[in-house]
Amino acid sequence: MNRLEHKQVKRVRRKAHIRKRVSGTAERPRLTVYRSARYIYIQAIDDTRGCTLAAASNREKALAAVKSTVAGGAQLGEVIGQRLKEKNIASVVFDRNGYAYHGVVKAIADGARKTGVRF
Repeated sequence: MNRLEHKQVKRVRRKAHIRKRVSGTAERPRLTVYRSARYIYIQAIDDTRGCTLAAASNREKALAAVKSTVAGGAQLGEVIGQRLKEKNIASVVFDRNGYAYHGVVKAIADGARKTGVRF
């Protein structure tokens, strides 16, 4: 197993460990983050019904100018915060998806908090 495969396996193990305890409901959905080398995806998920309540990504045409950097993560966090407010969702459970709470992941959380979403 090379270094990159080993890194991915470790992240998947951390993700499984987190998901044992973190679950979202309609009143308090799970805000999950996935970041690839090029894009960032954020979803608010109701695990009881198995549906996505709100989502944001820099793959959307309106957000195509947002880069996958810390500043871009903060912008996407504010966008998802606004979309959650439109749906009258005031608090969420944050699922960092096995990533370290640092850099882009932290910027997304701070951007959502700036709009008034509680964690």
